[in-house]
Amino acid sequence: MTRKIWVFDTTLRDGEQVPGAKLNLYEKLEVAQQLKKLQVDIIEAGFPASSTGDFNAVKEIAKKVGNTDDIIITALARAVKSDIDSVFNSIKYAEKPLIHMVLGTSDIHVEKKFGKSKSQILDIGVEAVKYAKTLLPDVQYSTEDASRSDFEYLWSTIEAVVKAGATIINVPDTVGYAEPEEFGHLIYKLNDRLKNLNDKVLLSVHCHNDLGMATANTLAAIKNGADKVECTINGIGERAGNAALEEVVMSMNTRSAIYQAYTNVNTKEIMNTSRLVSSLMGLDVQVNKAITGDNAFAHSSGIHQDGLLKSRDAYEIISPTEVGLEDMELVLTARSGRHAVRNALEKLGFNHLTETQFEGIFTAFLELADAKKEVYNHDLYVIVENYFSKHDSTNQDLTNYSEHFYELIDLQVISNPIFPSASVKMKKGNIILKSSSVGSGPIDALYSAISEICDLDIKLIEYNINSVSRGKEALGKVKIQVEYKGEKYTAKATDTDIMKASALAYINAINSIVVEHLLPVK
Repeated sequence: MTRKIWVFDTTLRDGEQVPGAKLNLYEKLEVAQQLKKLQVDIIEAGFPASSTGDFNAVKEIAKKVGNTDDIIITALARAVKSDIDSVFNSIKYAEKPLIHMVLGTSDIHVEKKFGKSKSQILDIGVEAVKYAKTLLPDVQYSTEDASRSDFEYLWSTIEAVVKAGATIINVPDTVGYAEPEEFGHLIYKLNDRLKNLNDKVLLSVHCHNDLGMATANTLAAIKNGADKVECTINGIGERAGNAALEEVVMSMNTRSAIYQAYTNVNTKEIMNTSRLVSSLMGLDVQVNKAITGDNAFAHSSGIHQDGLLKSRDAYEIISPTEVGLEDMELVLTARSGRHAVRNALEKLGFNHLTETQFEGIFTAFLELADAKKEVYNHDLYVIVENYFSKHDSTNQDLTNYSEHFYELIDLQVISNPIFPSASVKMKKGNIILKSSSVGSGPIDALYSAISEICDLDIKLIEYNINSVSRGKEALGKVKIQVEYKGEKYTAKATDTDIMKASALAYINAINSIVVEHLLPVK
């Protein structure tokens, strides 16, 4: 029997605890609105007792995002009256508010963190729930560090707070200590007792990733009766992070026969949500991250590309469109095989190449790929043109493509707080083009100068830079996304000069636009 799993997103609370990831009120509101589009069931909007700013952010989210009955808004409180009051006063504006409180149950927390007896801590929890119930009907109680707690004491706590009125019991693996079989067994035992005690109470889990098992533990809990999962976008969170929402949801979707459960999450909004959170928090997603990493649906191995072109399910268990991407990406590199290169050429209209012609073009492709790392469609046009100009200049189908593409010759960027400026020298075919511009910063000035030369209405959506090597000659990798006429284009470039890498990435994106919109019909 298929059952619904409730999705509780704590990106704005646990996720925001990452050093340097603090969001202001407007940024929190933007993320919350996107989480609503993603159709999570519950948004944990913050920890209102921690600061006035967080209180106000939670309050605005409750008013502007929680103003319909299709989303629950909550916030975290310790099991003390003042914290509970802060949560209530900030979330009470939502149509469906929920008070969430946390109190430890492990010996380490009870004895070393609180310095109290187990019975004292249990009484504090019960009184906190009773007080919260006077304010709102829905109360979640989290038994912090549950995975390292004595089972009978953990159960005694759960039994007591449920009798006091708790409507959701959350079982956290607070320090990522559990392993899937062990955690699944814990949830199975708790679920069995809880459903006999009160089958209306939801059983929830909150797993951390200190040993890399947050998603696995969460899925094990679902198989063993958990009704609700707590996750974050991109798996961000305290220390090594939390269970990644996108991994949990897509695992359930892809292996539905195993989990016999579903969520209400709109998976087509996963990538939009991931990119927004990454951008606003300044936390890059590792390239090989499951589901939301740059390489999650990119294929560069010739063997894999060949298999995918023959049958998508050879190396792809999830369609990229399911998570909001356009399609799989066959990245053309020196590792790409003949099948992938021929497929790319045919998509560009080169359908009638002889074997001799293709082999000559493929050899040129490998030479460029070794030098450039990644080959774009505009590079293929130039490779084909160069081949025919050398071997068959009378070919009637040959168009002078290179005159439509842009190439960087030189640049100069001046960075200062008063007058950031940039000058670029570029080539389009045999024409030399120059431009200078000022901007709000060096990258803005550089891109303004390039845009002035190209005369295209391009909007920069995303700009990321990472180091891909170490030492004095470290390589900087720049990845950008731009928008032109409603379509998005992603491009990358690598260089020891980050300004040059930035310029090359932007020009790669422009040349992709030229391929799609501005080339003469072949």
